[in-house]
Amino acid sequence: MAKKTIMLCCAAGMSTSLLVTKMQKAAQEQNKDVAIFAAPASEADSKMSEKNIDCILLGPQVRYMEDDFKKKIEGKNVGLAVIDMQAYGMMDGAKVLAQAYQLMENR
Repeated sequence: MAKKTIMLCCAAGMSTSLLVTKMQKAAQEQNKDVAIFAAPASEADSKMSEKNIDCILLGPQVRYMEDDFKKKIEGKNVGLAVIDMQAYGMMDGAKVLAQAYQLMENR
């Protein structure tokens, strides 16, 4: 089992799938023991109950849901942020992975 788990959420879980692949590649290159997966925002609650999630990153297109997610993770030790729009647009897996690790370290 991975030491850390990162969930990416977007409207349908499709656009973040490519980013997950790039983040996994970056994690492997950096020897980071992390599980990364994408899910539609509508499935976030069930995923959070199934897995011990350390960090949730929201796709820029669901930025409006950030307050809802803050309520979902209240009292839990989970990092939450909207993915940097430039990194998302460039599908920069290493930069988004660094964003996630910064969140997890600052909890």
